[in-house]
This record gives sequence, structure tokens and C-alpha cells, in this order.
Amino acid sequence: MPIDLRPPATVAAAARRGLELRREFGRGGTAVGVARARDLAGRRTLSLDTARRMVAYFERHAVDLEAPAATPGHPDYPSPGRIAWLLWGGDAGRRWANKILKQEARLQAETKGYA
Repeated sequence: MPIDLRPPATVAAAARRGLELRREFGRGGTAVGVARARDLAGRRTLSLDTARRMVAYFERHAVDLEAPAATPGHPDYPSPGRIAWLLWGGDAGRRWANKILKQEARLQAETKGYA
């Protein structure tokens, strides 16, 4: 059974929100993050390598969500880190990318069992 690498609607919605906030506030994310958001928002099928990069991004940048301005209600919300997080698909993107890598690992283990 192949792995579905098309981002789910929840991931696309988070990426669209990140793009909207970036336009509105003029901050958050890099050119790579914006490109990722466009792919996610358009629900373009990604590669396994991209899923790996997403997992790595989320692992590195989870700390950005600890900034006070990353929390709704703070006068400086949304922080650049919160916007960047959304560009990569937000919490839904993190769950989805981790699920993809778990599926890949399971398939590799099954394949090795038949070698």
C-alpha cells in the first residue's frame, strides 16, 4: 500500500493561514517556508524527502512556540515563529509528516522481512 503524500485539508488550511498572516503582518518564515506553504496550501503531492524536512523543521522550531507572542491574546501575536510554524502546516502538518515517516518505517520493516 503506497503512502499518501498529498497533504490533508487541515494541513492546507494551516498553510493558507500562515500565508495570510505573513501578508498581513509582513513577518514570519523564509522563502523556503513560503514555498512549502504554497505546496501545502495547494495540496500538491510531496516527496518523502520533503516529509523528512518537515519533521526536522518541526523538531528544530518547536521552541519558537514558547515565545510569549506565539500565544493568542498576546499584544504582539502572532510572532514570526508562529507564522513560520503555520507556513509549514502548523500542528496538523507536524502530525501528518510524523505519520508519513512512521508509515515509511513500517513499510521498510515489512520489506526487509521478505528479503
